[in-house]
Amino acid sequence: MQIGSPEFNDIAEKIARLKKERNAIILAHNYQRDEVQYIADRTGDSLELSRTAAETDYDVIVFAGVHFMAESASILSPDKTVLLTEAGAGCPMADMVSVSGPRYYGTEFPGVHRDFCYHFPEDFNLLKIKEQYPGVPVVSYVNTTAEVKAHSDICCTSANVIKVVNSMESDRVICVPDRNLAAWAAKHTDKEVIAWDGFCHVHHRVTVEDVHAAKAAHPGALLLAHPECPMDILELADHVTSTSGMIRFCKESDATEFIIGTELGIMYRLRTESPGKQFYPLRKDMLCPNMKKTTLKSVLRSLEEMDCVVKVPEEIRIPAKRALDRMLAIK
Repeated sequence: MQIGSPEFNDIAEKIARLKKERNAIILAHNYQRDEVQYIADRTGDSLELSRTAAETDYDVIVFAGVHFMAESASILSPDKTVLLTEAGAGCPMADMVSVSGPRYYGTEFPGVHRDFCYHFPEDFNLLKIKEQYPGVPVVSYVNTTAEVKAHSDICCTSANVIKVVNSMESDRVICVPDRNLAAWAAKHTDKEVIAWDGFCHVHHRVTVEDVHAAKAAHPGALLLAHPECPMDILELADHVTSTSGMIRFCKESDATEFIIGTELGIMYRLRTESPGKQFYPLRKDMLCPNMKKTTLKSVLRSLEEMDCVVKVPEEIRIPAKRALDRMLAIK
């Protein structure tokens, strides 16, 4: 939907009125559609939005993102009503790790292409891994379910994974579920990192040939890569950081051209907050179908119907909150 069009303006006005009536705040991830980010009260990466959810005084949190993000908001703000704008917006990587049994990911979320569906063997679950490495702390990416967080020692995001791993007293850590993020952390620590074999299909598809092609097409541009990309891509990047780190870097850099190695929803904030600079996708198909499920009409429906409520049970929420709180305490 075109920002500023009559349809956009009509829906945006209804959203603004309902926000006031419900005492609601709209949080949108940096990968959301342009028009959704435009009307959001806060946009950011997982760490920024987690902090906002923990600190907000609003009665209702409308989360334009995917399921694990709404769960995190519920974990941190149990007294708030947390709405997920699209019930079917999941995260395939989050579904690659389960607590006690094998799990197919992609089957619950029809927007995920079957080529990216993956299955772990029966004994490849978090409890089994913890039994195999007794006493070794588990660092879980926020891109995990509430249940996985509840069985973890601490959470991390792509923005703080190195700080989190280095904060652990143990000389070994288990990192779930993204093997690429774990490899990036391992490169910047003396600790032994035991990596889970998960990945983000949007970032994992990038190849060295993609990098060479992008640099050939834009020889003056700096390459920014998300740490969910494979290590051979990260080693070729000029800067590796989270989505919000990319936004800050581009604003502060003297460079004027950038190749962006992450989901293309970030282009909205990059172009808005760094006008006059040029941004090129590392691959034109770096799109997450789950992130794109939310539309402006989704946000309006959420506020009208107060549906898709995400509420984490207390027996899961309390230990999961400990893991998130430990992460949020790391500056």
